[in-house]
Amino acid sequence: MVACSWTRTVVNQFDKSLMASPNLVGAAISNSLNRNGHAKLFFACLFLFCGAASADPILAWEKLRVSITRRKFVWQSGMIGAGLIFPQAMRNRQMPPVRPLLDPNSLTQFVDPLPIPEVARVSGYRPSPTEPTAKLPYYRFAMRQIESKVHRDVKPTRLWGFGSSSPGPTIETRSGQGLLVEWANELPTTHFLPVDHNIHGAESDKPDVRAVVHLHGAKAPPESDGYPENWYVPGKSALYHYPNNQDAAMLWYHDHALGINRLNVVAGLLGIFVIRDPVEDFLNLPSGKYEIPLVIYDRMFDAQGQLYYPVSPDPKAPWIPEYFGDAILVNGKLFPYLEVEPRKYRFRVLNGANGRFFHLSLSNGQSFHQIGTDQGLLPAPVSVDQLLVAPSERADLIVDFADHAGEQIILKNDAFTVMQFRVSRNKIKDASSLPSTLRPLPRILESEATKTRMLPLVEIDDRVMKPITMLLNNAHWNMPVTEDPVLNSVEIWNLINLTDDSHPIHLHLVRFQILDRRRFEPFTFKVRGVLKYTGNPVPPDPNEAGWKDTVRADPGMVTRIIVRFEGFVGRYVWHCHILEHEDNEMMRPYDVIAAR
Repeated sequence: MVACSWTRTVVNQFDKSLMASPNLVGAAISNSLNRNGHAKLFFACLFLFCGAASADPILAWEKLRVSITRRKFVWQSGMIGAGLIFPQAMRNRQMPPVRPLLDPNSLTQFVDPLPIPEVARVSGYRPSPTEPTAKLPYYRFAMRQIESKVHRDVKPTRLWGFGSSSPGPTIETRSGQGLLVEWANELPTTHFLPVDHNIHGAESDKPDVRAVVHLHGAKAPPESDGYPENWYVPGKSALYHYPNNQDAAMLWYHDHALGINRLNVVAGLLGIFVIRDPVEDFLNLPSGKYEIPLVIYDRMFDAQGQLYYPVSPDPKAPWIPEYFGDAILVNGKLFPYLEVEPRKYRFRVLNGANGRFFHLSLSNGQSFHQIGTDQGLLPAPVSVDQLLVAPSERADLIVDFADHAGEQIILKNDAFTVMQFRVSRNKIKDASSLPSTLRPLPRILESEATKTRMLPLVEIDDRVMKPITMLLNNAHWNMPVTEDPVLNSVEIWNLINLTDDSHPIHLHLVRFQILDRRRFEPFTFKVRGVLKYTGNPVPPDPNEAGWKDTVRADPGMVTRIIVRFEGFVGRYVWHCHILEHEDNEMMRPYDVIAAR
C-alpha cells in the first residue's frame, strides 16, 4: 500500500486535467518509452492507469520526475495517439453515452465569426442600500432557457443563459461606482442535466432547479456575494449590491448553487463583468473594438447538438470527479474566426471551464504579452509564448499582429484548435501603447501576517481508487467554521496539496499575492502530520506575480498565499474551482470577524 500511494503521488505531480487529454497522456508514455525502453512502457501504463507499480519502476519514475519539471512536461507534451484516453476513464469512470455524441473534428472549422457579448444596458436607477439619497444604476438579468447555434452545421443547442445569450451580457462599470443587479430566476422547473441527490446540498428534498449568482472577484458585502445556500427557485429573484471599490479588473459572474453549481455552469450560466479606473485609462491600451473578451470553456454535445454531461456507472450516484469536454468554445462558438487588423489587440481571457486547464499558444510561434491577471494589472508586461490558465483564472493579454499582415493564425490549446485570427493586409495606424510599466504592486510583507494557517487539500478514494469526495482542511461543508480572519488583518495560508490534482483555489471577497510553492513528501504528512520539504521554495512565475483571487495549488506542493482580509465582516467561502470538486465538499465557509 505504501508503494501504491507513493507511485500514485509521484505520477500525479503533473496536472491530472492534463492526463485527461490524449496527447498529454501519450506524452507521458512516450517519455517513458524513449528513456527506459519497452519494459518501462508497461510500468508507465500501470503507473497512469492503475496507480501501482513495483519498487524499481517507482525509483525509475522518481528519477524521471526530478529530471523533468512540471512546466517542461506541460509544454513539451506531444501526441502519441488519440486513442489513449484510459487514465481519465480509470479515475473518472463514466457510463457509455446513451446516445451518439458529436465529433467536433467532423465539423468545418472557422465558418462562424467570433460573437462578442453585448454590453448590458442600465434598466434604471434605484436608491443605494448604504446611502438612500444616492441613486445607483440598476440592471435586471433574467436566467432563462434559450437556444443557441454553437456552430453553423450543428442544430440549435438548448442552454441556460442570461437574457438571450450564453455567455450573458457584459457589465461594464468604473471603480468606486456602485451598481445594483437583480438576478431573476426564470428557468424551467426541471433540470436537463443529471442531478446527484447524494451530494450535500442537492438532496432529494431540494428542488432540482435552483440558482444563486456569485460575482467572482468582487469585493462585495456578504449578502450580495452569492452564498451557495442562498439559492432561489424559478419565479424568485435576488437584488445584489456591488460597490466596486477595487482596481480595474475583469471579473465574471456565474451560478453558485450548492450541489448543482457544476451543472448550472455547464448549462450556460456565466458572463463577464469589467471594472475600469483612471490608472488603466492613462496607459492608452488597445480599447473599443480592439479590446475583446475571450471566454473559453469545453463542453460535450450529442449528435443532435445538445449538451451531454456524463454520469458514473452507478445510477444512484451519477457524480463524476471531473468533466472534460472534447469541444472547446469561445464566447459560445466552436472554432470561430476573428478578423483583425495588423496592430495591437487586447484580449481579456477567462477560463470558464469546469475542470480543464488551458495551455494556450499561437500557431505561428509568436510571443505575446500578459499585462494583467485575476485582480487587475501586473506591475509590468510579461512576454510569454505559452499561457497556462486554470479554471476561473483570467489573463489580460496584448497580441500584436503588426508583422503578420495577411496571415491566418490559430489559437491552440496544446495540439488542439481553439479559434482563428485572420489578419487583414490593410495598412493602419496604431495609436495604442504597450507601456513598460503598468501599475505599482505594493507587496504584503510576511512580517505583517498575524496568523499562518496549515490547510490540507484532501481526496478520499474508494478501494479501487475512485474519488468519493474532496475536502479542505479535512472538513465537510456543514462542519463548524475553522477559518475566521479578523477584518483588515493579514494571514498566510499554506495550501498543502495531498491529492493527485492541481486545484485552483479561490477565496471569495479578497485578493491575495502568491508567496511561493514548495515540494514536500505527502506520505510523511499523512502519517505523521509533519511537513518534510523535498525542494526549495519556488517563487510565482512573473505572470502570476500580481493580485490574484485564484491560485493553482499543484500536487505534492505547499502553495503559500498572503491575504489581507479587507472589505466587510460576514460569512464567505473558499473552494476549489474545479466545479465537480466544489460541488462534492471541496468548499468551506469562512468568517471575517470584527476586531475585538
